[in-house]
Amino acid sequence: MNNKYFLGIITLILLMSCKQDMHLTRIEGERIEINDSLTGNQDFEDFIKPFREHVNNDLDSVLAYSVGTYTKNDGELNTAIGNFMADAVLEMSNPVFKTRTGNDIDIVLLNHGGIRSILSKGDVTSRTAYQIMPFENSVVVTGLKGSSVKEMVEYLQKAKRAHPFSGMTIKLNSDFELLDVKINDEPIDDNKTYYVATNDYLYNGGSNMLFFKQGDSLHVLDYKIRNVLIDYFKKVDTLDLKADNRFIKTN
Repeated sequence: MNNKYFLGIITLILLMSCKQDMHLTRIEGERIEINDSLTGNQDFEDFIKPFREHVNNDLDSVLAYSVGTYTKNDGELNTAIGNFMADAVLEMSNPVFKTRTGNDIDIVLLNHGGIRSILSKGDVTSRTAYQIMPFENSVVVTGLKGSSVKEMVEYLQKAKRAHPFSGMTIKLNSDFELLDVKINDEPIDDNKTYYVATNDYLYNGGSNMLFFKQGDSLHVLDYKIRNVLIDYFKKVDTLDLKADNRFIKTN
């Protein structure tokens, strides 16, 4: 038998035997506690220090003053902080939308869960905006027929939650049945197109707001909700937020 051929067979057998015998018998690990005993790299700390100070100075520069402390749980169907957020999106986004399209935003709808922090009494900074809206969600506007807007109203009626909205009023009876709804003080016209601003998360079906997919157009404003808040803070001097009658239930 050819020696090379014989050696090849022996090598193959040995490899197969080794492969069959190789198996995991034990995993060992070591717990390393992260505490104050671990020292940082001073050269790295010195390098990033000026950048960190610059960012912190920007975040902590005072932009406005809040006369009270506001949370998203302050009311049943509308809250001061929710109304403020929806109104701020309407006020700051509408000029951008109108410049691009010649139309006005009719309604703003956000979600209750998107408010991630309280607005505390005292100085208001850019950091405040990051705390309230830490996500990268941006403003989008879609055109909804009045019939689709009615589905949006039905969603809010069934949700029984203080989802922030602006440009619309809804009145329910004590059993949460719809009594009245108006957009800019006018009844809903089924055939009219209403321009509704929201964020990209909700437009894509977040919080089960599937009615947005019935929109006949989509306008991406490239304007983050967080930046809307920062620009609004810069525009006003004092924040005195109010719950109102935009979404109420009669007794």
